[in-house]
Amino acid sequence: MTHQELRRALRVEPENGLVDLGDYSTDRVHVGPKSKKKSQHRLDAMADGLAELQERLYAAATDGDHRSVLLVLQGMDTAGKGGVIDHVVGLVGPSGTQIRAFKQPTAAERKHNFLWRIRKALPAAGMIGVFDRSHYEDVLVPVVHDQLDDAERRHRYKLINDFEAELSESGTTLIKCFLNVSYDRQRDRLLARLDDPTKYWKFNEGDIDSRRQWPDYRWAYAEALAATSTEIAPWYAVPSDHKWYRNWAVATLLLDTLRDLDPQYPLTDLDLPRLRKRLAPPN
Repeated sequence: MTHQELRRALRVEPENGLVDLGDYSTDRVHVGPKSKKKSQHRLDAMADGLAELQERLYAAATDGDHRSVLLVLQGMDTAGKGGVIDHVVGLVGPSGTQIRAFKQPTAAERKHNFLWRIRKALPAAGMIGVFDRSHYEDVLVPVVHDQLDDAERRHRYKLINDFEAELSESGTTLIKCFLNVSYDRQRDRLLARLDDPTKYWKFNEGDIDSRRQWPDYRWAYAEALAATSTEIAPWYAVPSDHKWYRNWAVATLLLDTLRDLDPQYPLTDLDLPRLRKRLAPPN
């Protein structure tokens, strides 16, 4: 598999300004592992590469490299945003990442433009930022609940595109992943939470209410992807019915992005003979 195959397979390509989510698999695509065992083996094999490239990204930042990476995770409830953070971002380690989960805006945040709180959470140079939900929530949820008119909705998408172009110009590479889960698989995962007392705390009855608005959310996501999957910041529709495939796919997108950036350790003029002499044991 070439590093471009998965990107081509998952990239959201609007046709005539439209996206049909039915064109994108929730199960898996022809690219990549066919079983949980194989996917875990490949995921484990990526760990060292991810850790090294993140260290190089951070090291380069100490020498003035302003680049960073921002992984945006969006999806319906149970799609696996937390799972990706645990099993993919966890391969990098906490020192190299900045993770932010965006909930409903607070009263203080609502006093500002919807991108205000997003700007405050952007990754520093040399870091991999992860958004568990993101600026897209401030369009998707209001759209489903009829809180935005057509003009404001289009305006917010324009602001998002301009914002992401600005991020790209300043050195932040975006990886936008729509974790694409099916209606039936979501039900299975919600029921599984009710079967496991250790998962009760994760259950939110409001998720059942959201299921009743499934067509509205799918329509809102389709429009969001169509309006904001750009050359600079494309969306990837990641099949998420199988957790193992989802994790492998996001890890591959992250690893390939870091390889493309190819950060380098800074060159230094250390006087190595002198320093080694200082560290030599006393006579």
